[in-house]
Amino acid sequence: MRYLLFLGFLTLLGCHQKKRPIQHHTAVVPIKEVVFEGLNRPWSMAFLSEDEALVTEKNGNLLKIDLRSKTKKIIKGFPTDLTDSIGAIHIGDNSGIYEVLLHPDFSTNRRIYFSYAAKKRGVGKTTKFVMAQLENDSLTDIQPILVAEPFTYINYHYGGGMTIGPDQKLYLTVGERLFWEHDEPPLPIAQDVTDPRGKIHRFNLDGSIPQDNPKLGPNAVPSIYALGIRNTQGITVQPETGRLWFTEHGTIQGDELNILQPGANYGWPNVTTGRLRSQDYKPPKLEGVIFTNPTWFWHHTVAPTGLHFYTGEEFPAWKNNLFVPGLSQGSLWRFHIEGDTLKSAEELFLDSRVRSRKVAQSPGRKLYILTDSEDGQIIRIKPKAITK
Repeated sequence: MRYLLFLGFLTLLGCHQKKRPIQHHTAVVPIKEVVFEGLNRPWSMAFLSEDEALVTEKNGNLLKIDLRSKTKKIIKGFPTDLTDSIGAIHIGDNSGIYEVLLHPDFSTNRRIYFSYAAKKRGVGKTTKFVMAQLENDSLTDIQPILVAEPFTYINYHYGGGMTIGPDQKLYLTVGERLFWEHDEPPLPIAQDVTDPRGKIHRFNLDGSIPQDNPKLGPNAVPSIYALGIRNTQGITVQPETGRLWFTEHGTIQGDELNILQPGANYGWPNVTTGRLRSQDYKPPKLEGVIFTNPTWFWHHTVAPTGLHFYTGEEFPAWKNNLFVPGLSQGSLWRFHIEGDTLKSAEELFLDSRVRSRKVAQSPGRKLYILTDSEDGQIIRIKPKAITK
C-alpha cells in the first residue's frame, strides 16, 4: 500500500513539473557591422549629424562621409604643407593627417580643428595643429595654433591627438619624435620644457594661450600643460568626472592609460613600465623631479590609440565604460571605472581582431570604430539579442 502511494506521489509530482512554464532569458551581445569601407587608413571621425561625419585618412584626405548613401567627398583647400603620403609605401612612416574636431559652436561658427604632419623644404617635418572654417565642403580662414618645431626628418611619433575639455579649452598631444633612445640630447626631449615635443598642450578655443596654464619656468613653452610624454595619440573626457584620460605608446611594452594633471611629468624616458629600445641608454638623473605614475599599464604591447567613454543606451551594462582600441594584435578593450580606479578590463572580439585607430560615438550615441588599413572601414558595434 505504501509503495502504491509513493508511485502516486511521483505521478502527481511529474504532472506538476510538466505544467511549469519554460523560462526564456534574452541576452544582448555585441556584433560588428561594416557601414563604410574603402578608406586609406582612417584616423579620426567627427560627426556633423547622425549620418554625416568628417573623417581623416592618415594617408589620404579630409573627407565628408555620408553613412546612409555610402558616399564621400574630399574637403577642398587642405593646407599645402601636408607631408607626402610616404606611409602608403613605407609603413614605418607615421606622417599624414590625424585628428579632426568640431568647435562646440560649430553649427553657428563652422569652425573645425585638425592636426597633421607638416613639411618644410630642406628642414623636415613636424606636428601641426590648425583651425579653419568649413563652408561648402571647403576650408577657409586657416590659422595655425601650434607648430611643434623643430622640423626633423624622423618619421615617428607625431602624436596628433586632440579634445576639448569641460573647461572649454583645447588639449593637443605632441610626440617626442624619436625612435631610438640613444638619439636623445643630454636633456631628453620630453623632459625639456623649452621644446614643445613630448608634451600635452592647452589652448583657448581661439588659439590663444590660457593665463592659468602651469608655470614651468621662464623659458618654458607657455602652452605646455604636461610633459614626459612619448607618443600620445588619443585623449578624451570622462563625462562623469570631467577628467581627461589619454593613451600612451610605450616601446617594448610600456603602453599606458593616464589621467591628465596640470604640470604633471609622466616620466618618459626616465621611467617607463616597459623597456627601452636602446638597451645601453641611461637617462640622466633629474634632481627634484616628481614623476606621475600611470593609472593603468599593459604587460604586453597594445599600441593604444583614440579612446572614448561610452554614454549610449544600446548596451546598458557598458554605460560610462572606457573603450580603448589598439593597433598591435587588433585589440579593443573595455574598462569599467569607478572614479579614478579601473575595476575590470575586458578584451572584446577576440575572434575578429582588427587594427583599430579610433573609437567614436554618434549624436544618437551609437558606437563606432575606425580600422587602420589601406582598405579601412567604419564599423558600427551594435547589439544583437540572443534568447537562451
